[in-house]
Amino acid sequence: MPRRLLPIPFIIGLVSLLTASAFASTPGADVRLSNDYPGGGYISAYTLATGNPYTDAVLQECSIARGRQNEPSVAVDPRNTNVLIGSSNDYCGVYAGSTPGNFVPAGPIWLGYYRSQNGGASFQSSLVPGYPGDTSPFAPLAQVRTASAGDPVIAWDTQGRVFMGSESSDDPAGTAKTFGDVWVARYDNPDGPTGATINDGKRYLGTEIVARGSAAPNLLGKFNDKTAIEADRTGGRCDGNVYFSWSRFTGGPTNGFNSSVYFSRSTDHGATFTSPQKLSQTVHDIQFPDIAVTSNGDIYLTFRQFASQLGHETNNALLYVKSTDCGQTFSAPRQITTFEPYDAADISATGDARVGQCGDFALACQSGYTFFRRNTQVRSTADQLDQAHQWIYIVYDPSKPGTEVPTGTSYGTVVSGDLPLKYHQRIGSQSAVYFIRLDGATGAHTAPRLLDNQARGHQLFPDISADGGVLHAIWWDSRNDPAYSPARPVGNFADGRTVSSLDAYASRSTDQGGSWSASARLSDVTSNPNYEQFSDRTVPFAGDYLWITSLGDFAYGTWTDWRDTVAGVDPREDGDSDHDNADVTQCRTFDPATGTWSGDQCPHAGGLDQNIYGDHAP
Repeated sequence: MPRRLLPIPFIIGLVSLLTASAFASTPGADVRLSNDYPGGGYISAYTLATGNPYTDAVLQECSIARGRQNEPSVAVDPRNTNVLIGSSNDYCGVYAGSTPGNFVPAGPIWLGYYRSQNGGASFQSSLVPGYPGDTSPFAPLAQVRTASAGDPVIAWDTQGRVFMGSESSDDPAGTAKTFGDVWVARYDNPDGPTGATINDGKRYLGTEIVARGSAAPNLLGKFNDKTAIEADRTGGRCDGNVYFSWSRFTGGPTNGFNSSVYFSRSTDHGATFTSPQKLSQTVHDIQFPDIAVTSNGDIYLTFRQFASQLGHETNNALLYVKSTDCGQTFSAPRQITTFEPYDAADISATGDARVGQCGDFALACQSGYTFFRRNTQVRSTADQLDQAHQWIYIVYDPSKPGTEVPTGTSYGTVVSGDLPLKYHQRIGSQSAVYFIRLDGATGAHTAPRLLDNQARGHQLFPDISADGGVLHAIWWDSRNDPAYSPARPVGNFADGRTVSSLDAYASRSTDQGGSWSASARLSDVTSNPNYEQFSDRTVPFAGDYLWITSLGDFAYGTWTDWRDTVAGVDPREDGDSDHDNADVTQCRTFDPATGTWSGDQCPHAGGLDQNIYGDHAP
């Protein structure tokens, strides 16, 4: 979910493959997807589709905001590799309606819509319709009820339609309620399936709520999150179906965020979805579903199980379920493997809580480190063109066995992030990306193997794509971090200073994962993920994933990036009193009468300039 400013057909497919193979990609200059700066600008989805002018205060703010974006997604049109759609949690409209001297972060966080028609060489930036303040002719088509939206996921069918899934939460009335709805927006080619493919996915058709949360305060009650989406492009019995999955959290933090995985499907191109069905009847405390569809139309959902404080599960593990009837029913969950997690955790400065991210003031930690939240996750895919196999390709990022070390501080990584304070162990480790190939027909799988074995650096947030016999993977990597240690978070020196430390790397396999190419650096600039840009400039947030999309040899990856962030001083600290190099430029005044500081009154100055970048992958 986005971080608030609060505490915490086969013929067609074959043609696509041949076209894509003719345009193999290699890393080049990085491209910015989120053009929220003067000279860049955001354009309405209505104007993009129709050519008719429209703007509003949110789009105007987004065109100058230099704001925050994270959790990128991107998907290439299977009919035309020139067309890519990207997205992110987009905070560009947060200061819409504010005036200099009275900047208030009351505008929307929303789902970005970033469109390229030149193979990813450049993007036009926009927002999915339905955000607060949207009065365009497309706005009434958005059947949503919330003030914020994020966790973007994207899938194409083979008829020029693209589907964008989201989690959405905050109350438009400004209360503490977090709705926890999940929904899917759909776009098509305005000239229909036979129209020029350069216009695929351009016209917005509407948004459908798939599941509603319970509108309880501060994430309590029933809250839907951690979304996944896929479409059947096999040309078979389930062709055109859209599949959507998510995690449902129930009970709030005092109940350990008891979580389950749910699923819904659409057989009418996203216009309606079936009632949610729970897929995890026999397991608890599971998150991060991902969806893979094999060439025979079978569906596989993978997800992570947490060793939990409620005693439901004792192992951290990767699980999956399978459907052989186009998503009407699923098997019971089956375990693929257990693992030692890499779940970054620390103890709050007050010593009364186990926390997953650290910053300043109330969000400071005993270790003195500053770091973003990070848990072991699982991502999976299948090659819908591979009629010879039912293989599911899986990547995940646990601790690397044999790298465990005492940290000497309150920071640790090897205990499940769902366990409470009393289970905290001050043991650190190196995080690495592992690959597994699961045979859906037999249930057999390869042994976990390191995708890119490096002696130095943490690897995190992997993603994988498969098409036409070629696999592509992306991940974040800190091998270029001068402060690297398995005992510390990414980008932290022992004295608490932070430094530029993260890059996006990628690799490919042409033998179904039997071997992988040497990793290639995608990002041109190593950047600092620990800038304190959230919760009133007190804590970092990097999102929860990266994304890669591919057609044969064509591949494109996206990541969150801080190269444009302007560092600075937080005056509330009497300068950088903690010397963490994580503060961003900001402007505040102190009122001696009340003893309080104002909010940041220069949010356009670059301190919030977190962006989405992309590049072709090998």
